[in-house]
Amino acid sequence: MNERNMLLGKIKKYDFTLKELNLYLDTHPNCRRALAMFRKYKELRSDAAEEYTRRFGPITPEQVSDSRRWTWVDDPWPWERR
Repeated sequence: MNERNMLLGKIKKYDFTLKELNLYLDTHPNCRRALAMFRKYKELRSDAAEEYTRRFGPITPEQVSDSRRWTWVDDPWPWERR
């Protein structure tokens, strides 16, 4: 597996973990341990997404930084990159 796919896989795992913690916290809002885990994985996900964007381009339209042109439409799409 190449570095791009490994990093994208990490981001997906962090997204899954954050969603599960989100659901848990919806029913256990005072659980400090879960809240700390949520903050930890939110930071890990943010760092991984920032690295991915820096190295391979944006994952979502919100990460497009070119102010002269809407580069989101340029090929390949994030899920088509190898």
